[in-house]
Parts: sequence; structure tokens; C-alpha cells
Amino acid sequence: MTTAIGVVMTAHIVAGKLQDQRLTGKPLRFPSDRDELDALLAVPGSEIVEKVAEQIVAVAGDTNAPLDAIGVAVPGVVRHGVVEDAPNLGQLKGMRLADELTRVLAERGVKAPVYIANDADAIAAGVAATRGHLNRLTRVWTLGNGIGYGRWPYVEGVWEGGHITVTLDPKERYCGCGGIGHLEGIMGYRAMRLRFLDLEPEEVFAQAKQGDTRCREFVDLWHRALAAATSSFIHLAGPGRFYFTGHNVGFLDLPTLRAHLETMVKMSPLLSYSLEILEPDDETALIGAGVSALRALTW
Repeated sequence: MTTAIGVVMTAHIVAGKLQDQRLTGKPLRFPSDRDELDALLAVPGSEIVEKVAEQIVAVAGDTNAPLDAIGVAVPGVVRHGVVEDAPNLGQLKGMRLADELTRVLAERGVKAPVYIANDADAIAAGVAATRGHLNRLTRVWTLGNGIGYGRWPYVEGVWEGGHITVTLDPKERYCGCGGIGHLEGIMGYRAMRLRFLDLEPEEVFAQAKQGDTRCREFVDLWHRALAAATSSFIHLAGPGRFYFTGHNVGFLDLPTLRAHLETMVKMSPLLSYSLEILEPDDETALIGAGVSALRALTW
């Protein structure tokens, strides 16, 4: 039996224990209020590490019990245990998170290999694990304050799909990283709030359904941008199933997305793609973080 702990850190922190790649017990969440979406933005990086360690220790329970691996999923560019950049959680930029967390946990009596993964990659791993598809290519778009692109199996690379360029319009400069024409600059929650200073994103999509011209044009742009990014990955890595999840997945209309994709993907060998919405939940990402950490032991 393998035992791992999975942690997901996005707008909140969630931790849970896995046994044989299955979640056991009830995950812990900080903050407990699910409506508090920006709780971590102002928290210093060192305090975040302490809070993550606190959650891991609580989930681990008996620290004398064998623990095979700890997987922590975070947003941003993550390589070799280092958060090289994190536009939506900037205090983590440059942090050697695996080393820092290993040190803090050792002080608290928890010793196990710590593996850091991108949060979208963790969701892709979780989807593959829960569906018995760990041997298949799995790709996931996460729609939230930022836009994440995750894939399983893991391969070396940056894979910051949310920052793929989908337009050459020089006015499209709403992305949190400062880049022009990025997918996240159109679809990200923060970007939408900057674009519509008089409306919240939920109001934009609601008014679009009521026929407001400005909102309808933007909602169409939102779907075309996602279709363009998805089309790019189909042309690079081939067709297959794409999953869509995240806090804002409720904005997504699959028929509209599919209609735009059909105008962009024309080669017959690439047409066998499929699209599926997943209701956002922490468990899938937790499982993926733990599975990724366990698999990393054999890499």
C-alpha cells in the first residue's frame, strides 16, 4: 500500500491523504469559507509555506506512520521544485518550494520526498487516475482568475497554456503577466474585471444572454480565444479529449466552443477530438498532486 499526501494551493489551500491513489478521510481547507476567493494574495510566501506544512501535519496524523511522498500543486511555472514564476500568486516567484517545505516539515517530524507540480497538471493527473487513464494523454483547461493548461503524462516543459498568444491586437494587454494578446488576458477573471470596469464577469455573461451587444461580442471573443488555444494544442500534439474545469467553467458553452473549433481544425486526422466539462472539485486535484508525487519517485 502506498501512502501520499496531496496539497493544492490556488486561491485557497486544500490538503488530503491518499492510500493507493484514493483519497481517504476528509480534506482540510484554508480558509474554510468557500466564498473567500483572495485569501492568499496578501499572505507572504514564508507564511504560506508554514500554513501548507500545518495542513500536511494535520492530515498526516501519526507522523510515525510511513509516508511515501508529498505532492503540492501550485499555479505558475514550476520546474525541479522551484516556482520560477507565478503571476497570480506573485509571492511564490523564485521560491525553492520543495526545499523550503521539506525543511519546515522535517522540523515538525514529517519526512517524505516533496514534489511540486503545476496545479493544472495535477488536475490532469487526477482526471487520468480517477478514470483509469494513466497511460493516455489527458489535457485540461482550468478557468479561473488565471487560465491553466494541464497535461498528463508529465513531460519536461513550461506548458503555460494560459499565456499562449491568441490575438495580434495590441490593445489586448489585460494579462496579469503583462504580455499582449494572451488567452488569460481575455478569459481570466481578473482580466475580465479590468476590461469591464462597470460590470462583474457574471453580469457580462448574464447580459450577453439577454442580448446586450457589447457583452455578446465579448462572450463570443471569450469562446473564440479558447478555441484558438485548444486548436493550437490539437495541431501540436494531436486530437483526443479535452476537459474544462475551474471556478468559471460555468461561463463555458460547449456548442459555441465546438462551432469555433470546427472553423480552425480542418485536417481529417485531427478531427477526433472531444470536449467535456468537469464540475470543479478539490478532490481531483488532490489525487493528481499525490499521484504525481508518487510517479516522480520512479522518474
